[in-house]
Amino acid sequence: MDQNIIAVVIGIVEGLTEFLPISSTGHMILVGSLLNFEGEVASVFEVFIQLGAILSVFILYREKFITMLSPKRVRHYGGGLSLQHIAVGIIPVMGIGYLLHKVIKTYLFSSFTVIIGLILGAVLMLVAEKFASRITARTVDDITLKQAFWVGLFQVLSLWPGFSRSGSTISGGLLLGMSRTAAAEFSFIIAVPLMLVACIYDLMKVINKLSMADFQMFAIGFVVSFIVAYISIVWFLRFLNKSTLASFAYYRFILAAFSYYYFFIR
Repeated sequence: MDQNIIAVVIGIVEGLTEFLPISSTGHMILVGSLLNFEGEVASVFEVFIQLGAILSVFILYREKFITMLSPKRVRHYGGGLSLQHIAVGIIPVMGIGYLLHKVIKTYLFSSFTVIIGLILGAVLMLVAEKFASRITARTVDDITLKQAFWVGLFQVLSLWPGFSRSGSTISGGLLLGMSRTAAAEFSFIIAVPLMLVACIYDLMKVINKLSMADFQMFAIGFVVSFIVAYISIVWFLRFLNKSTLASFAYYRFILAAFSYYYFFIR
């Protein structure tokens, strides 16, 4: 298959799955295998196009980021979402992820472990919907530092491929008293610095292995990922205003069953 077509297909998959609670990693492994797009270039491409998805969040929440980064707001915290919330939300996963990075890449990036992550993440989402706490944070600006920290601890679960970063953080938010919308928006916002650091870290190690011929494909994937991620986030927030996470959980069970059949039975 033509590389540019592959770039479009995988860009769409990345944009659709990065911020929905269905595991972008699981989809990338499955789609990469179906398209026979695997190896070093594929791995770098999948990391690079995440930057497009990250940019979509920054554009959508640019006013939040500008407000949080203003010198006056940094010096004098006066309520609402702040850099302190972002920091306590990402420090747990960044610390543990840094310490276990090699172990995770070596032992957990396989089709079988992703299938396990898909199932466990789905179970967590159903549990969160059933036992959600009374809402104390209806908007992202109502989230306390304590809630942000505990959501950060739930985010550690996403280090297991297939678990889903958004699935674990939104589920954690529900259990901690956030509304679905507040939990989702906080999940998106803390993804920006977290994914940016992770992407740059991975790219710096392999960027020298790319050729000029790869850059057109990378540019196409980046743009497609940005556009599709932007649309999927807007749709997802509207969906959460009237629906639960249950449908995503059931989808994950179906995807896990299909993946098991594809990789181990057929």
